[in-house]
Amino acid sequence: MGGCFSKPKPVEVKIEVVIPEKERSKEEMSPNGKASPLIYKVNGTARHYHLEEHPIASNPYHNPKDVVEASVCHVKDLENGQMREVDLGCGKALLIKESGEFHAVGHKCPHYGAPLVKGVLSKGRVRCPWHGACFNISTGDIEDFPGLDSLPRFQVKIEKEKVYIRASKQTLQTQRRTKMMAKCISLSNYNLSSTNVLIIGAGAAGLVCAETLRQEGFSDRIVMCTMDRHLPYDRPKLSKSMDSHPEQIALRPKEFFCTYDIEVLTEMQVAAVDVKSKIAVFKDGFKMEYNKLLIATGSTPKTLSCKGKEMENVFNIRTPEDANRVVKLATSKNVVIVGASFLGMEVAAYLAERAHSVSLVELEHVPFKKFFGERVGRAVMKMFENNRVKFYMQTEVSELREQEGKLKEVVLKSGKVLRADVCVVGIGAVPATGFLKQSGINIDSKGFIVVNKMMQTNIPGVFAAGDAVTFPLALRNNKKVNVPHWQMAHMHGRIAALNMLAHGTEISTVPYLWTAMFGKSIRYAGHGEGFDDVVIQGDLDELKFVAFYTKSDEVVAVASMNYDPIVSKVAEVLAAGRTIRKRDVETGDMSWLTGKGT
Repeated sequence: MGGCFSKPKPVEVKIEVVIPEKERSKEEMSPNGKASPLIYKVNGTARHYHLEEHPIASNPYHNPKDVVEASVCHVKDLENGQMREVDLGCGKALLIKESGEFHAVGHKCPHYGAPLVKGVLSKGRVRCPWHGACFNISTGDIEDFPGLDSLPRFQVKIEKEKVYIRASKQTLQTQRRTKMMAKCISLSNYNLSSTNVLIIGAGAAGLVCAETLRQEGFSDRIVMCTMDRHLPYDRPKLSKSMDSHPEQIALRPKEFFCTYDIEVLTEMQVAAVDVKSKIAVFKDGFKMEYNKLLIATGSTPKTLSCKGKEMENVFNIRTPEDANRVVKLATSKNVVIVGASFLGMEVAAYLAERAHSVSLVELEHVPFKKFFGERVGRAVMKMFENNRVKFYMQTEVSELREQEGKLKEVVLKSGKVLRADVCVVGIGAVPATGFLKQSGINIDSKGFIVVNKMMQTNIPGVFAAGDAVTFPLALRNNKKVNVPHWQMAHMHGRIAALNMLAHGTEISTVPYLWTAMFGKSIRYAGHGEGFDDVVIQGDLDELKFVAFYTKSDEVVAVASMNYDPIVSKVAEVLAAGRTIRKRDVETGDMSWLTGKGT
């Protein structure tokens, strides 16, 4: 059994709850002005925990030598709605002016380091230009994903019409801040086979759920379990940066899980869930009781059905070890990739400079046709062909042939025989929900778990999140959709955690995704399923364009390459509930970007 359990033994409960300063006033004070205890339910029993009574220091910087203060501009240098990256001598900050007030936060997105000054400022938050994460400009708190950390917030003061920023040197260097969390120093009389919250799956949804619970002051036991051998890691990098080692792409270090008492059981597979008894049964026979359950098992890759599919050197990329081995075997060799999916295309792009040859086999006649449309798909295909990737379209694999037990050739139904030392299969995935068939949890005909806007299933206390669910998407009139992307999994996990704590929070995020190939990124926001037309602005041949996906008269999604921050701008418009009309993008009228449109 993987993971880190402490032996169950009777101990005194000692809980330390760390509350952000902005919330202390409302949490610490009762109506009569005296300190008020926090109340949590531990194993069904209400217990009271008092916060330490101490004044909030006027100077939040404990070490004066670590503090820098600098004049960064005149008050009239920035207009309302403007942002500026300013240098404090030992690091930079993002200075923002909105509604006549100045704010200063970290200047880099904690996710992948995007310069936020190139992002989008709208109604009290800044959106990352690369991947769409959103941060509150007053607090620095992350409000939409991807990423786990918030921005540091710096003090701003105005003296003699000059703007000064006061900041910690260390924080200026790190450019990130982990939100305050409750810490469970020791638990009383828990037993190994019982937990308050059980999270099945340790991807983005599961980790964000656990972190959100702690951020909201939840101080009982949390157990995550995963079939993987690693702690949660940045799964999109498996196809974008294939030689990354597990520790390089870990979402949190091991110490983080120990500090905040988030237990992770690795290499543990749940075989069944008894929702009446609230028990999860593991494949090895181990049973665990739970109070609240999150199912975030993701998906399972589809496999080939042809002869030779079990052969050595045929891969589905599921783990860092898979990706690392493919890179090693593919170097200076012949690679065949089956499926022009996001995974298949990203792997092809990554291996193009390393392999002797890269061949890509696809049933459609253009890559990404259903997602990006034929014109964008052809432009992407041309980019790949210019980088030595050979396409075999409108065909599929009929047989894999071996020599001395190893892959040697891939035979296509068209009759073509391709030399192959390595084969990577990227033909899609199915939800990993087979273990729930007899559970009573509502599963649709395609195997997806059906949840409501609060990520609740039909069973009280059971939530689901991530690639394995369908949920009502506000953007598309609450149509039930499946959005198997990294940003959405983060938000699902957060919404599930808040509603485990009975907050009644509904999901309303705009889907946002990206793909990276040959040093170029395509960014995408919205939900374009069923689009009936694509309006292109820019130059597809130059790979500098924005594509608006429309259904009837309405823009439902947008994609771009080398056109930042247009996708983040559109995401903000859609997040505000405004409609973008097809005629607006056809005529080039961009008034809707500033709120002057519909």
